[in-house]
Amino acid sequence: MKKRHLLSSAFAAVLAFGGQAAVADEAATIRAALAKVLPDYTPTSVQPTEVEGLFLVEIGPQVMFVTGDGRYLIDGAIVDLKTREDITETARGQARLRALDTVGEDGMVVFDAPAEKHTVTVFTDIDCGYCRKLHGQIGDYASEGISVRYLFYPRTGVDSPSYEKAVSVWCADDRQAAMTDAKNGIAVDSKKCSNPVQKHMELGELMGIRGTPAIVLDNGQMVPGYVEPKKLAALLEQSAQN
Repeated sequence: MKKRHLLSSAFAAVLAFGGQAAVADEAATIRAALAKVLPDYTPTSVQPTEVEGLFLVEIGPQVMFVTGDGRYLIDGAIVDLKTREDITETARGQARLRALDTVGEDGMVVFDAPAEKHTVTVFTDIDCGYCRKLHGQIGDYASEGISVRYLFYPRTGVDSPSYEKAVSVWCADDRQAAMTDAKNGIAVDSKKCSNPVQKHMELGELMGIRGTPAIVLDNGQMVPGYVEPKKLAALLEQSAQN
């Protein structure tokens, strides 16, 4: 009986290894297929899903689904009819968070809440009216337990006055004070240094941002536009329960 048990375990291990090898082969096939049609983008992750023969592909914060033979690409909502979960949106949220992790808080301007309950990441334009309104209530967000992490997204593009202001804020000795001054329309000393502003913009483009502020909740959900502090706190609490 012991010998039979050992043989059964060995057979199961062979099957598992074979399954892993098959998954690896399909992932390689998908990467090769995507390299032909999207040569400028390299997938950061290719993983099997619960749907047989369907793989989740991440390219930074973007997600898509591709069949294991590398032939069919699905770019749209996939819903689990049993649980009613939008699998695509869940995957997008997780991909956004992983992309933000690659930036890290050292690459952001952060306003911490003293008694932090939630953290949001906001793509901001210093000259955007609603971005200024949001920052004008930064103390109210903190009172709700919401820490705010800023990434720069000057909508007028590279080398525009808004872009230059973002660079100057980043290069200031006190980034938080410089951000607050700039949002209040107070001129910030013009400075240049190594900065992440353009990388922030590129990440925003990949996330599909079209306007500012754009808020990423701590579950990865994207919320476009300004949201007042108490409403944002309620939204964060609701998302944490889902």
